[in-house]
Formats: sequence, C-alpha cells, structure tokens
Amino acid sequence: MVVSIKGGKYRLWRAVDANGYVLDALLRCRGNRIAALRLMRKRLKSEGATPRGMVTDKLRSYAAAKAELMPSVEHRSHKG
Repeated sequence: MVVSIKGGKYRLWRAVDANGYVLDALLRCRGNRIAALRLMRKRLKSEGATPRGMVTDKLRSYAAAKAELMPSVEHRSHKG
C-alpha cells in the first residue's frame, strides 16, 4: 500500500494474521527486498518461532526475502 505523507510517497508494509488483524506495520520509502527482510525479521523476533506457511501478495520482494530467511517455509502468493 502506498501512503502519501507531506507530499512524499511511502510504502506501508503490514503483517496480518489469518483473522485479518494487523500484527505489525513498517513504513519505508522504498518497496524492495531489504524492507521485506526488515518486516520479516521483526515478526520472527517477536514470535520466537518460524511459521508453517506464508501468504503474500504478488510483490517479488517477499519471495526474495523469504528465500533468504526461511527457505523451508511454504510460500503462496495471490493477488488481493
């Protein structure tokens, strides 16, 4: 999601659970692999365990970050 703050465009990265509750949010000016890595590391640190699966939108940054952090976790991506 792109958010405009004081004329600048920022990307809002969110981690949402299966029920639709926002678990974590991160605001970054770029939407790349580094931003996805930061969000995933932040979530993994607070949870303390790796998830069984992960569902993301079709942004390729998520797949690149997941391959680096959690290569054994199942990853599904869909639009929406």
